[in-house]
Amino acid sequence: MVRWKSALGLFAEILVTASTLWSQTPQVVALRAGRLFDSKSGQVLENQVVLITGERISEVGPEARVKIPAGAAMIDLRHASVLPGMIDGHTHIFDSGHAALTHVLEAGHDEAKPKVSLDANVINATREYRTLTALANAQNDLKAGFTTLRDLMNHGNGYADVDIRNAIDRGIFTGPRMQVATRGIVAISQPIMGSWELDAPEWGQVVGSPWAARQAVRDQVYFGADVIKIIAMVNYHFDADGHAIGEPQFTFEELQAIVDEAHRQGKKVACHAFVGEAVKDCVNAGVDTLEHGYDIDEATLNTIIAKGIYVEPTFLDATLPNWREKDLKQTGGKYSIAACSEKSGRMMIAHGGVKFGFGTGVGPFPHGLQAVELEYFVHFGMTPAQAIQTATLATAEMMGWQDRIGSIEKGKYADIIAVSGDPTKDITELERVKFVMKGGEVVRNDIK
Repeated sequence: MVRWKSALGLFAEILVTASTLWSQTPQVVALRAGRLFDSKSGQVLENQVVLITGERISEVGPEARVKIPAGAAMIDLRHASVLPGMIDGHTHIFDSGHAALTHVLEAGHDEAKPKVSLDANVINATREYRTLTALANAQNDLKAGFTTLRDLMNHGNGYADVDIRNAIDRGIFTGPRMQVATRGIVAISQPIMGSWELDAPEWGQVVGSPWAARQAVRDQVYFGADVIKIIAMVNYHFDADGHAIGEPQFTFEELQAIVDEAHRQGKKVACHAFVGEAVKDCVNAGVDTLEHGYDIDEATLNTIIAKGIYVEPTFLDATLPNWREKDLKQTGGKYSIAACSEKSGRMMIAHGGVKFGFGTGVGPFPHGLQAVELEYFVHFGMTPAQAIQTATLATAEMMGWQDRIGSIEKGKYADIIAVSGDPTKDITELERVKFVMKGGEVVRNDIK
């Protein structure tokens, strides 16, 4: 009986201790910022304090006004610039290419980011191994300051991107917030690599009619897709006058079916299209985001603006060696997709009415280097502040997550990054991120 009472007493103590722990308020973290970028106004605020409780921001304001609670953990970033975590709205974490960026990278770029050694394709690696490398790629993006990704198609890896998203959300692994597009929708059967005779995964989910297109959307939504990705064109060429000509993959009725079914299911549609009829068809079908759009005429631009479609121009991607070599071979360097991209980019930025998202298409080039894309936005006409707004709040709005990320505001997730210099004066500072916090957890702190 004595032992039984002792056991009951011990159990009661455990319950009391557990109850006390559960009732404790999460520790407050006070982050002191020398310069804080307000992504809503585009202004830099001096000497700010950000209070963080658990995963979220509980207060933001001048250090003279915000009272730091006793016992708060302190993070001193008074000699740094503090910004919302960046968002990449077009990534491919299952792709681990090493396309050279020597044409844009210069000395002084951040070399501290871990690299993934990549030999993880569908021929010589299992899906399990490919999934692990994809997770490592996503973690590289996070350490580079991209606290949120929209991963647009996993190129032959089924629904493994859903598993990565879920594992990160459940706290099993550290990683960025993610929206995923799963398999993607294509019109032509093609293996991800090798001959058609190989029994290898398809590049995307093949559809050949409006009803098949609807079924593909239903399948992907059921198995966890957050967004639907259409590959509306694959190849392009230049005519004798230098006009870029695309080769549409879908009928307009198929595109309409995809968009209608996705919207019926409450999902947005991203359309991969470079030039020509494929761009126009996607825009007229009412997609939510146009990916790439390297050659856009004024009439199509007006429709894009009227429909409120976001454009993710992926300027850096247009300069990669695979496109340069293709254009050089076909036109002897006279015409190029990069030149088309610059012309359209300058036109869209100058117009002022286009809603831009920040998406890089990372995968063909190494993960963690996406901030180089910001240089193109600035070079083509944006101010550094506008480019930063594009990579934060504007892309959060594009994803429908403006209530949780994209700015350092009370109630939003504490997704915060910092750099040593002032990126509103030198946009390349964001290629050297030194501090990363996601949901109140410090992922990286190299601020001296």
